[in-house]
Amino acid sequence: MSQAAEIRDQIRGLVSEYYKEEFVTKAFVPGISHVPVSGRVFGAEDIQSLVDSSLDFWLTTGRFADLFENQFAKRVGLRKALLVNSGSSANLLAITALTSPTLKDRQLKPGDEVITVAAGFPTTVNPILQNGLIPVFVDVEPRTYNVNISQLEDAFSEKTRALIFAHTLGNPFQATEVAAFAQRHNLWLIEDCCDALGSTYHEQNTGTFGDIATFSFYPAHHITMGEGGCVGTQSPALAKLLESFRDWGRDCWCPPGKDNTCGKRYSWHLGDLPCGYDHKYTYSHIGYNLKVTDMQAAIGVTQLAKLDQFILARKQNFAYLHQSLQDLQDRLILPKATPESEPSWFGFPISIRSGADVTRDQIVRQLTEYNIGSRLLFGGNLVRQPAYKHSKFRIIGDLANTDSVMNNVFWVGVFPGLQPEMLDYISDCLHSILGEQ
Repeated sequence: MSQAAEIRDQIRGLVSEYYKEEFVTKAFVPGISHVPVSGRVFGAEDIQSLVDSSLDFWLTTGRFADLFENQFAKRVGLRKALLVNSGSSANLLAITALTSPTLKDRQLKPGDEVITVAAGFPTTVNPILQNGLIPVFVDVEPRTYNVNISQLEDAFSEKTRALIFAHTLGNPFQATEVAAFAQRHNLWLIEDCCDALGSTYHEQNTGTFGDIATFSFYPAHHITMGEGGCVGTQSPALAKLLESFRDWGRDCWCPPGKDNTCGKRYSWHLGDLPCGYDHKYTYSHIGYNLKVTDMQAAIGVTQLAKLDQFILARKQNFAYLHQSLQDLQDRLILPKATPESEPSWFGFPISIRSGADVTRDQIVRQLTEYNIGSRLLFGGNLVRQPAYKHSKFRIIGDLANTDSVMNNVFWVGVFPGLQPEMLDYISDCLHSILGEQ
């Protein structure tokens, strides 16, 4: 072993010792300790991997990114996975890649329509608008908070070209049925799996039903890189487009630090460029730089190895809360998994029943006083948000369930970092707020 390798090994050992001293789990004190709605869950091995990457001082995409992309694609069941700098960028990339002229009659063009839901996160919808497309909003179903597929035919028009739906809080939408609708009408289907890594529908992984899938590795999500995300696809042609738009829009597919992968770097004749113009600086799309650093990817590699135990913990925490809140169902509507699904739950959504003697806002304010984190179901009804006041869109029906989400729904955490005492405390506080103790 070289001296440098020995020093690196010593550093890894010191990182482990540092982790034991710095990140010791503190005892939970009800009312004093904060109960977070989500958060990073990590060990010494995650920090060791991060430091190992930093010692390479390869500051862009590199060996850890390659390793993660290969392992992630295999884990989810996709042919290709490409790392990006966030789940929001993943959605932007997914929509934008479909505007490529190489797709010919299936190319998305300004004025084309994309069916989605208004009860969701803004960056699922924003890429539609950013590309000059028109979102068509359908309603969601109660309790699952996923797309109401009975409205899809009403939403379809001669301008419809694509669909994008999120698996809400890890609960899969009816992906088989939505994929069949997309195939019947020759539409693109994008699955936003940012909250649903590891969820299955009919024993098939979410992210494998559509043309493109997106994922997020923000600290709140199932695994984390701090910031980071991923796009995945089964299609080699789409993979090439996604990579081009991610990497400045260039035509070349050389990885960072590599040259002449195609073997004819100075032999291409594209566009109106002179013959032989450097392929590395030839651009076939109007793209971005959406890559991650190798240091982020290094964390992802060790996090991915723990995904199954993270999923199990989320399912167990969800089941515990569901059971402990059964006696409050006269005023609370508890969540329901989509039939034939196995959600990898991101959160535990709760809705206030009509006529209850308490409002959603009263509950979340009191939870805050008890030092318990909670969240609303993202943007509620996005068409009522100030950001979309002057945007062009279509609405199917009255979005009554979406408005109910806006007014009545909140969620609490189920992430693996929650201690059993924290789950008990959440349940006890909700019972106290509702006068059941």
